[in-house]
Amino acid sequence: MDARDATGVNPGGIHVLAVNCGSSSLKFGVFRARGCEMHPRVTGEAQAIGSSAGLLRVRDGHGGVTLHEETVAIADSVQAFGRIARLLAGMDVPAPDAIGHRIVHGGPRLRAHARIDAAVMAQLEAASIFAPLHVPAALSVVRAAQARYPSLPQVACLDTAFHAALPEEARTLPIDRALLAEGVQRYGFHGLSCASILAQWPEAPPRLVIAHLGSGASVTAVREGRSVDTSMGMTPNGGVVMATRSGDLDPGVLTWLIREKGMDARALERLVDHRSGLLGISGISGDLRRLRQVERREPAAKLAIGMFVLSVRKQIAAMTAVLHGIDALVFTGGIGEHDAQVRADICEGLGWAGIRLDASRNRGGALRIGTRDAACEVRVMPSEEERQICRHVHALLAGTGDQREDSASPPSQSPSSLDARNQAGSG
Repeated sequence: MDARDATGVNPGGIHVLAVNCGSSSLKFGVFRARGCEMHPRVTGEAQAIGSSAGLLRVRDGHGGVTLHEETVAIADSVQAFGRIARLLAGMDVPAPDAIGHRIVHGGPRLRAHARIDAAVMAQLEAASIFAPLHVPAALSVVRAAQARYPSLPQVACLDTAFHAALPEEARTLPIDRALLAEGVQRYGFHGLSCASILAQWPEAPPRLVIAHLGSGASVTAVREGRSVDTSMGMTPNGGVVMATRSGDLDPGVLTWLIREKGMDARALERLVDHRSGLLGISGISGDLRRLRQVERREPAAKLAIGMFVLSVRKQIAAMTAVLHGIDALVFTGGIGEHDAQVRADICEGLGWAGIRLDASRNRGGALRIGTRDAACEVRVMPSEEERQICRHVHALLAGTGDQREDSASPPSQSPSSLDARNQAGSG
């Protein structure tokens, strides 16, 4: 970054490599960031990480033209990142000036996006206990990126940051309050996705519900641009039925499994993370597309889809109650964006809230899919997590902050209410 201004950011713009590490995939994008504009140069993903048939794809950032695609064994996220970095180095793509990483959970003390230093890394490692399916893999990629690009600033972009100022009634879990001091509270997730919706729709009405539906799924109530409640809790396991995660579950089930089946913490974790949700209900697959193919002849597949739909509908209804009504509903995430039937089925039971879909617009892939006379606007919008990572990286390095997230701080009653930036050493 040459010709820098007083903030240290090149006024002509910087190039940010955004890295979005999931449990079995790694999405990425190289963006040119200048002011409020984030221009994609290339985007792509590594899919089916951990299998012998992984897919690595790179697309042009503007037209979506595939520049590279290969099926290859990808052992883990670090190997995926290494292959992506080598591919980018061989393409006509500017070298990154900074790297932003999606981190699912920052724990109770790190509640704002932060430049990664030793202190931040230690806090993120401590937060791994809250999201063991996601955070360790992401941190392994951070270390790989630090080794490959030792001179570049690396930024942790937290899914939990969007929900950092949840009201006390939403944040507090109904359990012995002494545990709050150990971080047992509602954090909320898919924050980068929610923030990306607001960035795309800055004039969104005051009472907004965002349904992020993918292999992981959550529903969030947003009032005047702020998260006021969300379906996920202390971990990304709570809320709606997901691909292989249970969502909300009677805690008595877990104590029964411990007492009667002799399960320990690791066995319970495998059950609720990997063998529950759509996969557990159907016994066939956690992929909704696969269940769609067999639902007419497999009653368990039909049951799984029905339970998913009902769980999402119930959460939308709950968030509508939190907001004292609903002005707009946004579907996003892989399922939310691409499965018209799921959207129709979810909305079928929400007419009382003023939610009515236009069937042809819903099937046709329109942005606005509600009927023109409906009291609640319904939209389908892409989850632009990589672009949002770029926004946060640019804002942090430029010292401008983020109007919707960085100005939020946890309530003063919370043990995590200490200034997150001072805790993180992020300035």
